[in-house]
This record gives sequence, C-alpha cells and structure tokens, in this order.
Amino acid sequence: MSARWSRLLWRAVKFYSVGAGGTLVQLASLVALLEILALPCLAATALAVELSVLHNFLWHERFTWRDRPSLGARQVLVRLIRFNGTTGALSLAGNLLVMRALVGTFHLPYLVANLLAIAACGLLNFLLSDRWVFRAAASPLRPLQP
Repeated sequence: MSARWSRLLWRAVKFYSVGAGGTLVQLASLVALLEILALPCLAATALAVELSVLHNFLWHERFTWRDRPSLGARQVLVRLIRFNGTTGALSLAGNLLVMRALVGTFHLPYLVANLLAIAACGLLNFLLSDRWVFRAAASPLRPLQP
C-alpha cells in the first residue's frame, strides 16, 4: 500500500472514530429532545444533527485534520461554514429524509432509523471534508493540496 493510501486510510479511521462520538451525541440529543422536551420527531432530528455536526467539527479540526491546521480564527470560521454547508447540510437532509421514510412510513423505531441515516451519509461526508473543508492551507512555498 502506498504512503498516500495509508495516510488516507488512517485519516478515515480517525474520521469515523470522531463520527462514532458524534453519533452518540446525536442519539442522546435525539432521545432527550423527543422524550424529555417532547419535540416533534423531525424538529428533534434536525437539532440533534446540528449538535452532532458541531461536535464533529471541533474534533475534526483538532484531531482528524490536525496536520492541516487553520491559519487563524478567520480560517476556522470559513471551515465551520464549509463544514456546516456541506457535511452538515448533507447530514441534515439525509437524516430528515431517511427518518421521515423509515419512521413515518415504515414505522421503524426512531433510533434504528437514525443510525441508518447516519451510516448512509458517512462516505460522502468524509470525501467532502477531506477534499474541501479541511484541505491544506496554501503557503508561498507550496501549492494548495486537493
């Protein structure tokens, strides 16, 4: 296996490890929002997804893509906007569509449906994060890496 593929595989392991933590945040939030606050299912799903997205962003910034540090607060904000606009939007849309279908139409338990929704969005989220959100910063001595 080439060094490039090894780095990509290791980064994917880190990405999915962070995602596992985000999944716990999302599921715990979903239970709390549904069972304690009695929010409607889709509203609770949207809020739980956003909490998970914010959790994942912070860990990706500090762990998954630690070797691609931000060059200041402005770049962190740009990355957060990109992350929310890509993986966050994909996760939100995917979760809402899958939850509506699986819970609303097929009457699956909401936690099972939510896990399936999370899994369905994972690979595309990794690719968007690696290639666009957390891409290496350009410097005068080296070109921007894809």
